[in-house]
Amino acid sequence: MLERSHLADNALQALHDEDYDVPFNTQSLNHAGLIFMGGRAVENLAGDWTFCVDLLDTGLRQKWFSMLPEAPENRTEPWDYDPYLGETVPVPSNWAMLKEKWYFFEGSAWYTRPLDVGDIDEIRRQFLRFGAASYDCKIFLNGEFLGNHYGASTPFCVELTGRLKRGRNWIMACVNNTRTRDRVPMRNTDWFNYGGLYRDVSFFETPKSLIKDFFLYLVPDGTGARIRAEVEIDGSAQETAKLMIPELGIEREITLDEAGMGRIEIEVSPELWCPENPRLYDVAVSYGEDRVTDRVGFRQIERRGTDILLNGEPVFLRGISVHEDDAELGKVTNESDLRRRFEHARELGCNYLRLAHYPHHERAAELADELGFMLWEEIPVYWAIDFANPATYRDAANQLQELVKRDRNRASVIIWSVGNENPDTDARLKFMQGLADTCKKLDPTRLTSAACLVNHAQNRIEDRLAEHIDIIGLNEYYGWYEENFDDLAAIGENSNPDRPVVISETGADGVIGPKGPEKGLFSEDYMADVYRKQIATLRRLNYVKGMSPWILYDFRVERRQNIFQNGYNHKGLIAADKKTKKKAFHILADYYHQIATGDEDARKAS
Repeated sequence: MLERSHLADNALQALHDEDYDVPFNTQSLNHAGLIFMGGRAVENLAGDWTFCVDLLDTGLRQKWFSMLPEAPENRTEPWDYDPYLGETVPVPSNWAMLKEKWYFFEGSAWYTRPLDVGDIDEIRRQFLRFGAASYDCKIFLNGEFLGNHYGASTPFCVELTGRLKRGRNWIMACVNNTRTRDRVPMRNTDWFNYGGLYRDVSFFETPKSLIKDFFLYLVPDGTGARIRAEVEIDGSAQETAKLMIPELGIEREITLDEAGMGRIEIEVSPELWCPENPRLYDVAVSYGEDRVTDRVGFRQIERRGTDILLNGEPVFLRGISVHEDDAELGKVTNESDLRRRFEHARELGCNYLRLAHYPHHERAAELADELGFMLWEEIPVYWAIDFANPATYRDAANQLQELVKRDRNRASVIIWSVGNENPDTDARLKFMQGLADTCKKLDPTRLTSAACLVNHAQNRIEDRLAEHIDIIGLNEYYGWYEENFDDLAAIGENSNPDRPVVISETGADGVIGPKGPEKGLFSEDYMADVYRKQIATLRRLNYVKGMSPWILYDFRVERRQNIFQNGYNHKGLIAADKKTKKKAFHILADYYHQIATGDEDARKAS
């Protein structure tokens, strides 16, 4: 840490150094450092952290992280912020939801808390895990910079081994949610830009040699009679790891190579996971003194022509889109909020949800596994990303790899989406094709998708990316942003796609309550009429194999400020209170019930 006598010199230098942040933008905390967490004991670091907003990045310039903890009366030089004393905020939280003056704040904010450690076991390793920090998060321990992470919604791990001291240690996180052109997403989005440590932060220990990654899946050969396990070990490699699935009578060794990688295939026919029967198996992997566990379902998802097949049978995706947003908690979620989401999806008759437009809390996919819902998961390659910038691609590819590694043992996840409504340029095609290829390399068991483009002048799906993904996502708002429903029908006649199309978004705003109009745009009746017309039109499009209308709940967003919206997108089938259902909710539920029960007219689209 800096001695107090150096603070003044450092402060003066900071006034003139506009490259102050360069040493802290290593992006060294990334997918390569993720550790498989299933079954690990953790110490939850939730609770009050000392907090300060820092619009001008004074903390990085003046090196606040280097200050020694000291009583104010003992200081001999002035200071702008004391990381150890002052205002506190709860973690997890979003600062926008805590004080009105922070509502639109974009910039850096500092979080500090102690970590008390007893005797340090020299034959074990210590880590921090951050569930998510929006957006750029720089981590310090006892004044030492450990690395930073880009991406608002994916987890990262920080190794503390050899840096902890016995007794009190200090963790500091500088979190910055500023929107910039080279980030993913960039400046212009259509959801609220929450900032902060808004998912769990935890401390955990492992043996010196640990199970870093574990992937278990049904081999996608159409037989459903083989499973494959892949493990990665970090540390000195023994010769084997062990896989155990008691209900299938499996206890097998996995031979490891010199790099600590191993793979095994086993002839076995597990009971297959599906929404009607979400069968999961308890699984364990051991390696030396390390052991991890998981609950894994086995299923097969594939496309054949314009059909989507689950376990060899055609399936129509009866879905709804969901944002991670709450009127009181912001982007913070919890068990009850997630379970309410799935209860409403069940009431709608859904078998599928689109988790838009970024990775949601990992518990969402775990619950979907248990409750029997298929999921579309995506990264926020949204609108006009800087596709020609290698740094932007690096950011997107890292977020994608973190998401895939986090959730690829979840049977519920059937689609990885690599983007939403991007302009069809050469740079974008190369960018998105690279992401789609990365998905297949990391995970050969799932389908890829993106919300593609429509040529409205020609009324047809026209997007070069479509050739490089499995499912064409189609965002269309006929009856709202697009006027003529006949054009929607014409798209079906003119496009003739060779792969399945999912209506990834459609809908209209419906404002209920005293602020809502009785008729016309933004009225509940207008929204209901749009849903009726959408359903009537989509029934006739045989290539459409699913839909996820926009959206389950009204959600907060800065850009929408007319007299009816007041900072919210009101396309939710349920109001922002997550209780009050609109008329369109029941219209869509009736349609999905018809499909689920075999009504022939309703099934024409499937």
